[in-house]
Amino acid sequence: MSQRRAGARALLRFILAEQRPLAVPSTSLQTSSSVARRLGCHRPKVSAHLPQSQALTPQCHGKSPESPRATPRDVVIDRYYIPKICLREVQMGDFIRYHYNGTFKDGKKFDSSYDRGATVAGVVGVGRLITGMDRGLQGMCVNERRHLIVPPHLGYGSIGVAGLIPPDATLYFDVVMLDIWNKNDKLQITTLSKPERCNRTVENSDFVRYHYNGTLLDGTPFDSSYSKDSTYDTYVGTGWLIKGMDQGLLGMCAGEKRSIIIPPFLAYGEKGYGTVIPPQASLVFSVLLVDFHNPKDGIFLEHLEVPESCKRRAVIGDFVRYHYNGTLMDGTLFDSSYSRNHTYNTYIGKGYIIPGMDQGLQGVCMGERRRVIIPPHLAYGENGTGNKIPGSAVLIFDVHIIDFHNPADPVEIETVYRPEGCNVTTRARDFIRYHYNCSLLDGTKLFSSHDYEKPQEVTLGANKVIEGLNTGLLNMCAGEKRVLIIPPHLGHGESGARGVPGSAVLRFEVELISMEEGVPEGYLFIWHGDPPASLYEQMDLNKDGEIPADEFSTFIKTQVAEGKGRLMPSSDPEKVIADMFRNQDRNQDGKITSEELKLKSDEDQEKIHEEL
Repeated sequence: MSQRRAGARALLRFILAEQRPLAVPSTSLQTSSSVARRLGCHRPKVSAHLPQSQALTPQCHGKSPESPRATPRDVVIDRYYIPKICLREVQMGDFIRYHYNGTFKDGKKFDSSYDRGATVAGVVGVGRLITGMDRGLQGMCVNERRHLIVPPHLGYGSIGVAGLIPPDATLYFDVVMLDIWNKNDKLQITTLSKPERCNRTVENSDFVRYHYNGTLLDGTPFDSSYSKDSTYDTYVGTGWLIKGMDQGLLGMCAGEKRSIIIPPFLAYGEKGYGTVIPPQASLVFSVLLVDFHNPKDGIFLEHLEVPESCKRRAVIGDFVRYHYNGTLMDGTLFDSSYSRNHTYNTYIGKGYIIPGMDQGLQGVCMGERRRVIIPPHLAYGENGTGNKIPGSAVLIFDVHIIDFHNPADPVEIETVYRPEGCNVTTRARDFIRYHYNCSLLDGTKLFSSHDYEKPQEVTLGANKVIEGLNTGLLNMCAGEKRVLIIPPHLGHGESGARGVPGSAVLRFEVELISMEEGVPEGYLFIWHGDPPASLYEQMDLNKDGEIPADEFSTFIKTQVAEGKGRLMPSSDPEKVIADMFRNQDRNQDGKITSEELKLKSDEDQEKIHEEL
């Protein structure tokens, strides 16, 4: 038993590293077909791509190859499987990794790398392998499979290996090539796809996020970020990666795909890594760069569309309403205001939103479209947020500014047309008729008086319209046209109104059609001079000691007709008079007595109701 172990160790030394170079005959390398013909054997035609299980063996008639005359003078090579793609063939001086089974002619196994659970690694053509193996491995492709017949003088000769290989033994090897590299190799980079737009590429000290599939040169997978459902995130050029990957990522664009073939001395070298990467293994990485940034990066702005007229730009403290699409650098959508059919509304520069967006919205114009690219340290950092924004993700926001304002903004008034000879203008309490078109600042139409049969009517200062519109209608002439920009705190506020979004800035186009002088607040009727001294007696037209509604109405209309007083302007004077009568008829019995009738000036102290 000990003799067999000693023999096995001796064989390994011969095959792997330590055998003395044997004499190499001058005869050229022969293929299996030529040797088979010389031996009187016939080999049917075999496809080079047949798998091992379907490989055909030569049918020999005559003397056995073990007989002295049948023993080949050179290595017999049967390339029974050749891969369709062969990027490289083994040459003298190449470092290789391969598996093999070694048997005698009768099929008895004398050695196997598979049994040891480890591939064989070595250099070809420098005398570290038996001569027959040195010759038989040359020209092989990765994943190629060969049957080698090594005659004794190219194997272990007349001595053999004690207890393992007898003298003058012909050796049969079944070999599969797994890896080929050379100390002069460099990184092999193949660009598989690249985005049309590439404003920036990876440099040393950048932080990258990428997906990868890692395989050995023979296609055996050893790792994949996809299986972990997470990108691999790291700095480039700072020693956190193997040297080959550090170099292979340089110059990549976000969204680019590369194949990176790394020789062992730029990967895990002689030690390998764990049980998945053997020693001296070339590595193949298929890489998709998801995004990258530098810790020194600020935000990056792209002005996609800027209105020709930009009278004002947003500053810190402004309240902005905008739509946006938020994506990762690979185009993955993580959020959109459009999907909610509602703008995002916020103050800028006050810390209510991520710092990068706080900066990116400053300086925008009404209606501008802008792209804001935000590095993670100005967004959600290393932890990300939710299940849609991963840690260390660069964010891209495509923003459309709907409007913005400042809480201190007044109504903005632009006079479009003002008639000549404009001497009389509107004041508080005046009754006016006007036309208007109301829209949002992005042009969305909300309301228009032209959709109705007549102009809008209102008493200014009577709290019947929003404060900003009331202000914008003051000091107008009949026929004048204005454009009013009304901030939400003078419009419909944060809550909005039916058809009006919350915190919306409104744009009104107004035209004053007519105006009537009004009466002071709290009055329905005012006298142009002093009221009659015996008001009740004059109002009691039939002198019966009481004033019903018809007498009251007749008396008021007469005063207006004679120019002695005027009613509060209204589209319905009868209603105003009826309101006056109801206020004076205190017990609501349908008539006014002398005790009930009072002037407004007499009632001011009582603060009971609005009247004469």
